Amino acid sequence: MTQRQLYLAAYDISSNSRLRKALKVLRAYASGGQKSVFECFLTPQEKQQLLERIEQVIDPEEDRFFLLHLAGASYIHILGKAVLPQNDSFFYVG
Repeated sequence: MTQRQLYLAAYDISSNSRLRKALKVLRAYASGGQKSVFECFLTPQEKQQLLERIEQVIDPEEDRFFLLHLAGASYIHILGKAVLPQNDSFFYVG
């Protein structure tokens, strides 16, 4: 079984039409996010597909796209009235 890894995908796109296309691509792979930053749990094949699809959308002279691999945290910090997650197999950001 292929292990999924956590990535943070972010973009800054200057054209509204390319922005809509990039948003559609990212939503197909994202498990969550807001505005122009998305959390993606990807297999190596999905990562490659995402990069290929986004490359077809953006203009490298005007736009920016980042895909950052995030390592799992060994300790979870809680602020305020937060409650520790009950499922250790997921990485929570909040």
